[in-house]
Amino acid sequence: MMAEDPNLFPLIAVIILGGSALLDFLLGDPKSWRHPVEFIGSAINFGSQLIIRKVNDKNARRLWGIFLGLKIIISSGFLAWLIVYLVEKISPILAIVIQVIGVASCFAGHSLAEAARSVVEPLKTGDLPTARQKLALFVGRDTDNLSEREILRATVESVAENTVDGVTSPLFYALLGILFPFIGPWPLAIAYKAASTLDSMVGYKREPYTDLGWFSARLEDYLTWLPCRLTVLMLAILSGKPKQTLAIVRRDGPLDPSPNSGWSEAIYAAILGIQLGGDNYYQGVLKSKPLLGDGIQPLAIAKIAQSLWYSRTVFLWQLLLGLTVILAIQAGAMSEISFNKI
Repeated sequence: MMAEDPNLFPLIAVIILGGSALLDFLLGDPKSWRHPVEFIGSAINFGSQLIIRKVNDKNARRLWGIFLGLKIIISSGFLAWLIVYLVEKISPILAIVIQVIGVASCFAGHSLAEAARSVVEPLKTGDLPTARQKLALFVGRDTDNLSEREILRATVESVAENTVDGVTSPLFYALLGILFPFIGPWPLAIAYKAASTLDSMVGYKREPYTDLGWFSARLEDYLTWLPCRLTVLMLAILSGKPKQTLAIVRRDGPLDPSPNSGWSEAIYAAILGIQLGGDNYYQGVLKSKPLLGDGIQPLAIAKIAQSLWYSRTVFLWQLLLGLTVILAIQAGAMSEISFNKI
């Protein structure tokens, strides 16, 4: 929910989005708090396991997968809307504070940087076992036998993919929510996070999730498609060599079966001058991914710092540009209303 007074709209939009970005940058997710995604994850786990136990028919599971996905996403967004709506009746200022905290919880910039740096520190001293343990906390691949180069590759790939999934896509939907004051930024941002969480928990192409998670995986792909392309475009501009980087992305991005992760990893490979992709093991099973980028420069620890810089910078530029566009739209709408009253 946003201010009923149109004159306050620009100020409140800046406070909510700017405050959320600052809060994520400074604090991230306090370890002592239960993150909203944890509650969403618990609901997904309960629902998915119940369906797996009770439903054996392939087509029925597919239908229940649609029901589970829509219920989790809509419920997450509606609950956020309801909280803001009820609190606004008591205190509009408190409602703004809640939205700042709620939207900040949808941004994973701080957590992503912390995770990547936790791998960098042991790598600096050559402590590969500790680096592998830290890496295993935020990637799905097997890490027990990874070389230093493979650890670096996995970390940069995680930064690339999570910049889109956990940083710029939630921002896109928060900005979109501001365009609809009766909804607000938090409900749409948390609804996207619910879709992303569904994809990560049940969107697998293996049993027992093949039929149950197909809808969640496909929906997350669609929801991420536009934010991913906007992020790729802005990263290419930030690189200072948009033509060359976009040429690499257009060449290599479509090679990946995922419509989004291939593009997000390809743009980072292009702007860092490195090569990503290759063989990964998941629970002992080999999965080969296409090679992305030309590998002009070697993978080094400094590349992780560079990737994090691009992640933070593209977020800030999208925030500023998004707010500028939204406020311009609002100003145009207000001018038209004033003109019609004359």
